Amino acid sequence: MRTTLDLPENLITEALKVSRKKTKTALIISALEDVVRKNRIQEIKRYKGKVDLEMDLDSLRDRK
Repeated sequence: MRTTLDLPENLITEALKVSRKKTKTALIISALEDVVRKNRIQEIKRYKGKVDLEMDLDSLRDRK
């Protein structure tokens, strides 16, 4: 998808250096993937302490 963005050139230049990405497109894609990943991690953290992971696999699989 083509999109026109007005981004600060100094921010793009610095981000390209620290990320070692070769193109602005790769930089933007990486940044968007990071935002999505961080959001998913935050959603998962809501379940901390609410899920019981102490399971007996033998009983779950009906083994004796």
